[in-house]
Amino acid sequence: MKKDNLLLPRLCIYPNEIALILGKSENTAQKLVRTIKDANQKKLKRPLTIKEFCEYMDLPYEEVYGMINKKSA
Repeated sequence: MKKDNLLLPRLCIYPNEIALILGKSENTAQKLVRTIKDANQKKLKRPLTIKEFCEYMDLPYEEVYGMINKKSA
């Protein structure tokens, strides 16, 4: 069995990706991540999910998920 077949889609989003999606600086994206985690009462060390980001920003989940996982939405 090839290891390529075992790749799982990512469920988390990182500040550098948020910066690209929103057209903001990475510093602004990091502040936004902290704001979203605070709103969700999430510890800072826990990852931010694509779903949490989309719900907070009112963005279409399927499109953002597709961008992160490089699939057409």
